[in-house]
Amino acid sequence: MSTCSCTFKVCSSGSSHIPSSVGHNYDHFKDRSSLSFQLKPMLGKLEHILKDVNQTMKMVPVKLLDAFVDIAFEIVDQPLLPSQNNFAPVEELGEAFRITDIEGTIPYDFPEGVYIRNGPNPLFGGYKSAISIFGKSSHTWIEGEGMLHAVYFSKSNQSSWTIFYNNRYVESDTFKLEKQRRNLAFLPAAEGDPAAVFSAHLLNLLRFGMVDKYLSNTNVFEHAGRFYVTAENHIPQEINIKTLETLGKWDVDGTWTRPFSSHAKKVRSTGELVTFGFYPQKPYFEIGIISADGKKVVQKVDLKFKRCTLSHEIGITQRYNVIMDFPLVIDINRLLAGGPLIKYVKKEYARIGVMPIYGDADSIKWFEVEPAAAFHIVNCCEDGDEVVVIACKARESIIPGPEFGLDKYEWFSSGFKHIKQVRKSDQDSQDGAFFTRVYEWRLNMKSGEVKGKYLTGTEFSMDFPIINEKFTGVKNKYGYTQVIDSAASSISGMAKYGGLAKLHLEEKTSEFCQADQQPEELIKVEYHKFPEGTFCSGATFVPKFGSLEEEDGWITAFVHDEKSNISQRSRPGPRHVAAQVWPSWASTPSPWQSSWAAPLLGLQKGQGTIPQRSEEIPLGAG
Repeated sequence: MSTCSCTFKVCSSGSSHIPSSVGHNYDHFKDRSSLSFQLKPMLGKLEHILKDVNQTMKMVPVKLLDAFVDIAFEIVDQPLLPSQNNFAPVEELGEAFRITDIEGTIPYDFPEGVYIRNGPNPLFGGYKSAISIFGKSSHTWIEGEGMLHAVYFSKSNQSSWTIFYNNRYVESDTFKLEKQRRNLAFLPAAEGDPAAVFSAHLLNLLRFGMVDKYLSNTNVFEHAGRFYVTAENHIPQEINIKTLETLGKWDVDGTWTRPFSSHAKKVRSTGELVTFGFYPQKPYFEIGIISADGKKVVQKVDLKFKRCTLSHEIGITQRYNVIMDFPLVIDINRLLAGGPLIKYVKKEYARIGVMPIYGDADSIKWFEVEPAAAFHIVNCCEDGDEVVVIACKARESIIPGPEFGLDKYEWFSSGFKHIKQVRKSDQDSQDGAFFTRVYEWRLNMKSGEVKGKYLTGTEFSMDFPIINEKFTGVKNKYGYTQVIDSAASSISGMAKYGGLAKLHLEEKTSEFCQADQQPEELIKVEYHKFPEGTFCSGATFVPKFGSLEEEDGWITAFVHDEKSNISQRSRPGPRHVAAQVWPSWASTPSPWQSSWAAPLLGLQKGQGTIPQRSEEIPLGAG
């Protein structure tokens, strides 16, 4: 779906346990009697076509099917506009290299460690479409093999920093299969003419035993001292944080065999990991709790959903899990009837569920809310009888894209328009549909009442929230987001983030909202805008070592200047900083359009330039 970045402290000791790499044997793709869990829902719906799927697969040689695909399907590149060049894939470096061109001074108390970003980077030149007698099927913008971008910070003494950069593909089994074949193996199957999507699923299933590729391209997380990358369509892959090598699938010793949430959360009191997996066949949605040592699933619960909801993130408080069940639905029956596989159905219900951390389906208290798209949660907490959920909310979903037959560029371009350009009478149109604001739901566990309100106004659209992770699940004062440049995004038809925002969750202000001509009580928001044509992605919060203050730390992000085509790592500074970093919010120079309260102090000069050989990192992919 989206890209995500994290910062981790890296131990230099060689004593840490690192599993051996996965082998390069692809025989499991040829074994038609052992099918991936991904094909089960398709098999259930294809019983009238394939009476005995396993036997049929054995009877049809793979080479014959490959020959049919080569003859019947034309694979074409999806075009990129000049304004979309920063989203083009980049080459894998092969080895880390030292960054020597550093402007400014890194703060003396900035921690050693690695800043790592995960995001889609499609093989073989970019996203593809397949054209055949069945029609056209295409990749969506959230597909593409995962690529890790890592910046390593180490200090040799009190004033000398050594910085290395590296990137590397996440080498899932399907990635290695296509690399071995040296061309696209899986037909694009996410969107397009329903007949083409159906045929792509079927041919992928017959040839490889799965309907689509594994894409670990969304998040990076740590559990029990090990590091993993993940996306919603598959179980995580373990990586070596030092070399970025993929070590193999993490199925928790065989106890978790479903797809895995992009944003799992830790239980504060135990260190256990709460995740979920959705799937287009019953059980549609399960929650799992993984032991603190990462060796077993201690609880797995079927939430008894009546549909397959594409949910991106789970919330957590000290006592509860928070489940976002919004109407972005995967429906195989709809595909077989000639409709899209994934669709945002705005007329269907939306609800938020609150369940005890170790509860079951019957213990969930559901709260009906207005249908919307809310992929990313800022934070959740308990406040008396209420569970408070703060998230980024838009009117429509950007996933999966326009229905077949609509112009993709125009659909995305209209959706990214600024909400102030949309008349109230046009609120149901596509214009401004992706404009995203921070929203708060207050869910009363005793009365069942729901109170909801926007916390941010209509000056800027914002998403990809982050907080100091020490405050996950408890009441906190600050949050941070990436700020969308609505004009640039509308021109390119892709999200571009032209700044950062600091949310003061406990400080109130007001705004006269032109969209509906109603004054709103909002929270205080401070903005840092990058220069024109400069965009960021992968923002994350790096806490100051040893500090107990929530806001004491740094925001790190990759920043790309489209004019010079150079990528940088931006590091707005902390509460107390070194000489060449701006030392107080009161003396903030002109690039900042409003003052940051510490620690989001401006550090325009503290960016580390990535040399020419890696300047095309697609950091705008966000």
